Formats: sequence, C-alpha cells, structure tokens
Amino acid sequence: MTLEHIDTCQLPTQWGTFQLHGFRDSMSDKEHLALSIGSPGDEQPVLIRMHSECLTGDALFSQRCDCGAQLEHALAVIAAKGSGILLYLRQEGRGIGLLNKIRAYHLQDEGADTVDANEALGFEADQRDYSIALPMLQYFGVTRVEILTNNPRKIEALTELGIEVVKRHSIETGLTPHNSNYLKTKSTRLGHLLS
Repeated sequence: MTLEHIDTCQLPTQWGTFQLHGFRDSMSDKEHLALSIGSPGDEQPVLIRMHSECLTGDALFSQRCDCGAQLEHALAVIAAKGSGILLYLRQEGRGIGLLNKIRAYHLQDEGADTVDANEALGFEADQRDYSIALPMLQYFGVTRVEILTNNPRKIEALTELGIEVVKRHSIETGLTPHNSNYLKTKSTRLGHLLS
C-alpha cells in the first residue's frame, strides 16, 4: 500500500477549525481524509476516531444507522479536547460500496438484518480494511492512541498494526426507532460493545 499526502487546508466547523488532510492510496486510487486539531503528534496518546464513510448517514441524515451521529459526536469530543484526529476512511457500507449498500438496504426493507443482507449479496458481513490507518497515523507521528469506538475489530486492527491502544471511549449516540434492530445486530452478530 502506498499512501500519499496530497495537501492540507483549514476546515471551519461548528465545533472548531480543523486541519483537513487529503491522502490518496495509489493501490486502490481511493482518497481518504483526516481531520486534526491541535498538535496531536506532540502529546501521546492521541484521541482518535476511525470513521468509515457512510454517505447515507453522514451527508443524507439517514436514521437507519448511527453513523452520522457518531461522526458529529467524535468531532465535538475531539474539538472540545483541543487535540486529536478523525480518520475518514472511504469504506462505504462496511466495504461493499454505495450501490451495493442500497441493494443491502432493499433486502433489509424486506426483513433481512444488516449481516444477512451483505451475505446474501455475496459479501462478508464486514469487509473493511483498517490497514490504511497506519500510514495516516504515521504521517502525524502517532504511535499511541485513545479511540472513540464501539467496535473491537478496530482496536484489534490497530494493535496488529503496531499502534498501542491505551483506552477505548464508548460512542453510543444516535439511537432512533429506525435503527434499533440495526444496533442490536451490530452488538449480537458483529460484537460491537453496546450497552
């Protein structure tokens, strides 16, 4: 994997002004983002969130998932701390892509859960690859993190990549009548740490 940092700009948000960093993976030609605030590499562990792209939740305000609410919560927490990084990874639909995600949603409309829907389309329940996070964190000089996540796979992936995870912060937000079964499936079938 070859990851190239393309450029950085300021990104004013409702929570504060972040630095927006653009990266390109030359192997997949995917573009990934990092939003940083403060000087996160100087003091470690660094508060991070690894957030996989969810166009429907992040930009279209879908209540089928908790992704948009988690994104907003993470940015607010990182900004309030005054230091940290949000990695925005282009892995739509747990790695199956936007159009296949729509197909999976159709199956969910007919009664399948999120895992069964992905598998019915010939995919694994979760196809995300977190290895792209390593060169992004290395760019910032980060080797030790506190992570905002409910997903133990992210912690395992970072540990296997040589990043020390010293603490996990729960990020339970965005529960709606439309996503209660989805969140239950994430807990019971995907092992997410939800209360």
